[in-house]
Amino acid sequence: MVDVKRFVMDKNKDHGLLGLAKHTAILVSPDNSLRDLLFEIWPKEVLEFTCYTAARGAVEHLFNDPPDLLIVDSRVEDVPAQELARLVKSENVYRQLPVIICLDDTDLQHSWDWNKVEVDDFLVRPFFLPVVRERVNLTLCRALRALDANPLSKLPGNTSIIQKIQSLIDRKQDFALAYCDLDYFKSFNDKYGFSRGDEVLMMSARIIVNTVKSFAGEQTFVGHVGGDDFVVITSPDIIEEVCQRIIFSFDGIVPNFYDMEDRQRKSIVSKDRQGNTQTFPLMAISIAVVFNINGKMKHFGEASAIAMALKKKAKENPKSSYVLDRRNNK
Repeated sequence: MVDVKRFVMDKNKDHGLLGLAKHTAILVSPDNSLRDLLFEIWPKEVLEFTCYTAARGAVEHLFNDPPDLLIVDSRVEDVPAQELARLVKSENVYRQLPVIICLDDTDLQHSWDWNKVEVDDFLVRPFFLPVVRERVNLTLCRALRALDANPLSKLPGNTSIIQKIQSLIDRKQDFALAYCDLDYFKSFNDKYGFSRGDEVLMMSARIIVNTVKSFAGEQTFVGHVGGDDFVVITSPDIIEEVCQRIIFSFDGIVPNFYDMEDRQRKSIVSKDRQGNTQTFPLMAISIAVVFNINGKMKHFGEASAIAMALKKKAKENPKSSYVLDRRNNK
């Protein structure tokens, strides 16, 4: 028999996530004993839980500040655990978020269709501390190995972006591909520091994601290539409005990240890439849009090459702008 008391006493060194950065998790469960058990296993400096007794309060948190892990209990009453998991996994941006479902022993008396229950693992009552610890640790580590998401924005990264583009090309599906990047971001970073620069990137990610999500029913994809480069994939008929909304929101919010003096002057003094002191405008966003219509593209590299040329064109305008490649839009 395992000595549970010994495991609790050794939790500060025996939680199994040594060497990894701090993670966050959301627990949705009315079971206080489960909450207490999780708090016993991991110090908050390693894995910090935010707890909700019902799904309703957790959903807004999930979508506004995605955690690294979601644990949802089948005993939650307002929304079935399977439905909450499905809601999270149905959002392209959050699909890679690992989800663990907690079940009662009686829940396993019938067979489960795991193709329909979109979770990554499960725990069964009565909970045994070492099993809970190792299955949660395994879920997190497995997600990290598979995760291509950008560590800052949590959006899908370059590998996922390439796979998405190529899959659409292979299926000969019409799509519009928008490459978005921030102008004068380096000069902002140099003056205000990386911390405030990260805040700008997070703001940009939220603007792009929320803009795309506002088109209900559309099959869309948002990715973060890295740094200040983002990608949007959506249907050709809405992409121009998507660009217009992104620019409107970005231009309305970004001045707030500058000190009042720079904001009023509408410029900052910083160094260029050669180390020379120069005056730079406030940040802008440039968007280059490539179309694949009637299966004309054969490889994702074609889209990237066209987009690079278009981005140079967009950046000729010091203000936020978008450029559409009309050549392939027929």
